[in-house]
Amino acid sequence: MYQDLKNKVAIVTGASKGIGKAIAERLADEGVKVVVNYHSESSELNEFIEELKSRGDSVVAVQGDVTKEEDVKKLVAAAVDHFGSLDIMVNNAGIENEVPSKDLSLEDWNKVINVNLTGMFLGSREAIRYMSENDIKGSIINLASVHDKIPWPHFVHYAASKGGVKMMTETLALEYAPQRIRVNNISPGAIDTPINAEKLSDPVKKEEVIKLIPMGYIGKPEEVAACAAWLASSESSYVTGISLYVDGGMTKYPGFQAGKG
Repeated sequence: MYQDLKNKVAIVTGASKGIGKAIAERLADEGVKVVVNYHSESSELNEFIEELKSRGDSVVAVQGDVTKEEDVKKLVAAAVDHFGSLDIMVNNAGIENEVPSKDLSLEDWNKVINVNLTGMFLGSREAIRYMSENDIKGSIINLASVHDKIPWPHFVHYAASKGGVKMMTETLALEYAPQRIRVNNISPGAIDTPINAEKLSDPVKKEEVIKLIPMGYIGKPEEVAACAAWLASSESSYVTGISLYVDGGMTKYPGFQAGKG
């Protein structure tokens, strides 16, 4: 679909499953050479990599912890060593867990903040360093959440991290716009991914979620990936510093639908 993406080079963090996997697959389908980052090896990851390779896509899998500076530098080095450049950085890796705020330990707070916010900062910083030094008008895409806007009780650490990602993205976009390095957010709503599998397997809980979505269905990872491909391409060349809500209208106050309130 986006001819300018062919032979570009991308890193996708947390790409072994869910949204990250869908983004890596979509970029590869567009002809992008992809560094697939993963935290822990799995049979699912190996099958995914082999599938991409069997279709002739250029892909390399690199293990790394996005909270570790040296691991993130290693990802950029892998892109340059294998494919000769870095044009697109997709900071996707993220975690969440439900804990009432009064019971939230400092350890749990730090873990979520470190992965979801610090990890995205490190990925953005290293990509910007490489792009700046090599005069690359690149695209950085950070995966935030509707909870960078919607408060979420029992997930204060997650909401705080995603709110931080939103402001970090806007600040970096403003700072590096003169160099034509674009930095944008994708903020997904309820998406059918492994992290949501348990909740969505319960018909009652699933229906409760759907009631929060004006469009009336749970989103698919591929729908988020389509937005990532657009943000990576030159079709969005005049777009920077936005948060693109891929949420079926969840952020539009669904309780007021049909004139209620």
